Amino acid sequence: MSFLGALTVQGGGAVQSAARGALPLWGDYSLADPHFLWLFPIALVFFAWGRSKRGRARGRVSIVPASTLRSLRQRLMWIPGTLQVLALLCVVVALARPLRGNVYEDVVSEGVDIALVVDRSSSMEYFDLDEKEQRTRLDVVKEVVGEFAKRRMGDREGAADNCALISFARYPSLLCPFTLDYDALEGMLEKIELARIQAEDGTGIGAALAKAVAVLRPSEAKSKVVVLLTDGENNIYDILPDQAAELAAEEEIRVYTVYSARYLYTHSPFRGMVKSTTGFDTTELQRIAEVTGGRFYHARDRESLEDIYAEIEALERTERTERRYEETYDLYLWSLLPAILLYGLGWLSTGTWARRLA
Repeated sequence: MSFLGALTVQGGGAVQSAARGALPLWGDYSLADPHFLWLFPIALVFFAWGRSKRGRARGRVSIVPASTLRSLRQRLMWIPGTLQVLALLCVVVALARPLRGNVYEDVVSEGVDIALVVDRSSSMEYFDLDEKEQRTRLDVVKEVVGEFAKRRMGDREGAADNCALISFARYPSLLCPFTLDYDALEGMLEKIELARIQAEDGTGIGAALAKAVAVLRPSEAKSKVVVLLTDGENNIYDILPDQAAELAAEEEIRVYTVYSARYLYTHSPFRGMVKSTTGFDTTELQRIAEVTGGRFYHARDRESLEDIYAEIEALERTERTERRYEETYDLYLWSLLPAILLYGLGWLSTGTWARRLA
């Protein structure tokens, strides 16, 4: 590449380089060979010594009477020397090889595919997860699950996870396939409603888990996870929970089961609906978690539900691998050209208006 041609590369004066910065300056700028900077004070000493020696010699042989009045030319005699010093400085900077570097970071992760399974059966209408008893179980669950999905799909480490959304009562329904678009998933999550029709009502845990396994089967993610939340026991027997758990285990899908209820509501002929803090049967949910290598949790309020999803989030972390790419560009032309210009001006000055008589 010619000298003039190099000036047009990368915005005028920047040529792609194989060098790496050894002395950071500011921003993206650095010096590849900063040891050359020592040349400047050394050369400056010799320059000053030479100038002072010539001055003393002129003082000894001068026969021109001293005058207290100095002409404009005499007052500007410092300019040639200053130009030469600046030229020297620019040459030293060019030798130090200034660089501009662009660093690119790429976070690589095989990630986690997470199927979020939410119960929408009629029993999710109770208010026991809300301390003020103003929001239903389903309302609280949708908020907590939404916050969990937002964190996973917009990971602060820069490697987001795919999430899918499945709701179920008697039958499961895939509301949102695997995606990184949180807005799309959030929109479907908000649309989940309680099962109002008796033919749709029920708690088909086995069918819901089997649906999640089918959705995850084509996934090539390093880790495949189901977070299944319900407030009741399985009462739909098309697919038993144990059968679905075996299917998940065969596909190496880990299942976290969450039982979300503070009270167990039973009907009394004399008192109507009666609530109790005992009598929960979570055997099936515990067995699903055990068979698939997951964990079982029992949430009794919103706070404990948030803690459960936070713990699942911490458990399901895959290693993030960061790759760095760096491109550097030589900027020595930016200081070499001014050096030539400054030295030329100084040389012309000493040969014309700033010329001295011996």
